[in-house]
Amino acid sequence: MAAFADEVVGTLARLFAYVGTLALFAILGLAALGQLPDLRDDEATPKPGWSVAERSHPAFALSKLDSTEKTASYTIFRHPEGGRRDVMRWIGEADKPLAELEIYREGGEFDVARPAAMDLAVRMGLGTASALEQAGLIETKFGPVALFRPIGTMGTASCLGYLKRSEEPGLQISGFSCQGDTIPAQRAAVACTLNRLTLLTSGNEPKLADLFARAELKRRGCDLAGSPDWLLGAANAQLRGTL
Repeated sequence: MAAFADEVVGTLARLFAYVGTLALFAILGLAALGQLPDLRDDEATPKPGWSVAERSHPAFALSKLDSTEKTASYTIFRHPEGGRRDVMRWIGEADKPLAELEIYREGGEFDVARPAAMDLAVRMGLGTASALEQAGLIETKFGPVALFRPIGTMGTASCLGYLKRSEEPGLQISGFSCQGDTIPAQRAAVACTLNRLTLLTSGNEPKLADLFARAELKRRGCDLAGSPDWLLGAANAQLRGTL
């Protein structure tokens, strides 16, 4: 009889332990489910991106060709991961974009796998579905600069995009120009814009100051008519010659 009672007590103890364990798992499960909405909210919340830095001061400028030249709009964007974009824009007739120049100082947000010219088509007002093709090189005080144009517009006076990237410092100069009635004139307009780009303040970035100091030694005057002869890279040798 005593053995039977001990067995009953042992069984009840194991049963209580089993039920207690199930209750503990249930409590933990409910607690986890209670946290799921918060986790989903964290994933759905977009990471902070680019925003207008209204209190920042311009770091670059274009030397004017004459006193009547209109000043461009100047907007500064900053990224929480350290990037900064200084954007100058010129507007033509009917509020149509005439030219743009962006100096992008890269921060932690910079994606090396993203094609550098991917955003140029959108900035040129061509839409996300439009594609660009290389349109040769021009020589500037920053060295050779790659040109881009909408696919299928060779031989026409379409807007030209351009891009120059520096590894040290991490810097990207890009933009577009719709100035000029001929292709040589358009190329000359881009080169003139870049040759006139000057640094106002380096923001305690000695490598940036050194880049512009060395570039100034190579500055050339503006030939807005453009030369009929191009000097392009080896990849564009088939385009060499008179237009």
